[in-house]
Amino acid sequence: MTTMFRSPSDCFELTNGVRIPCLGYGTYLTPDGDVCTEGVRAALAAGYRHIDTAEFYENEDGVGRGIAESDVPRKDIFVTTKVWNTHQGYDSTLYRFDESAKKLGLDYVDLYLVHWPMAKDFVKDYPKQLLETWRAFERLYADGRVRAIGVCNCMKHHLNVIFDACKVAPMVNQIEYHAGFLQEEAAEFSKRNGLVVEAWAPLCRGRAFGHPALVAAAEKHGKTQAQVLVRWCFEHGVLPLPKSVTPARIAENADVFDFSLSPDEVAAIDAIDTVGRIGSNPDDAKY
Repeated sequence: MTTMFRSPSDCFELTNGVRIPCLGYGTYLTPDGDVCTEGVRAALAAGYRHIDTAEFYENEDGVGRGIAESDVPRKDIFVTTKVWNTHQGYDSTLYRFDESAKKLGLDYVDLYLVHWPMAKDFVKDYPKQLLETWRAFERLYADGRVRAIGVCNCMKHHLNVIFDACKVAPMVNQIEYHAGFLQEEAAEFSKRNGLVVEAWAPLCRGRAFGHPALVAAAEKHGKTQAQVLVRWCFEHGVLPLPKSVTPARIAENADVFDFSLSPDEVAAIDAIDTVGRIGSNPDDAKY
């Protein structure tokens, strides 16, 4: 059980010693502009110190403005973005990183991720194109333009491809991880190899809400079902990235440090079987 965290700014430590705040604010499907900017500002005001975006989300401008308009110093904010599938490859990745950094208004990014391992446009060139992308990541890391590098949506066999060829191993694997879809092999293999596992869709987009295991835990601890799901990730040693654009819910999702779940409660939530995979299988993603 993971009870070390006492606030959103408490951290996991990556293999290179960089510290990554244990709770991230997700921005997938958050529209660019004022909605995104205000969401980021609300998250930082609520104590989040970790903001997750991506080239594909098309809201890096809004994320950057939210950071710039916040009272929180840049050095205290951990910013993640990702290279999109159509831009895999060495030169393209370097160019797209520059574009992301400009939109964010940042001199450096804390964490840069490969969004999907087997991009649709490069299936015939897999894994060559992925490894060219990773070589660009290593260049960005060596140049100090990123503090850490990692991947998203990688299963064991994708990670082994990178491990066999890399000079710098991935430090993070951001995967779909939630009640009803634990991806145990990918998560445990990542952890054994030193990667911090991040959970996208940790609230399973509400699809588990109302399940007796969640209802019982929420009632016992005086919390919402969303808060129980965030805390459940911590109990598994996984970094959750809950998403909302409503300030009250943004703050609510971070109010998870004054309780913990018992082993029985964790097991009951682990046993939820009414959700399943929400996103695509990484070997068959049509992106």
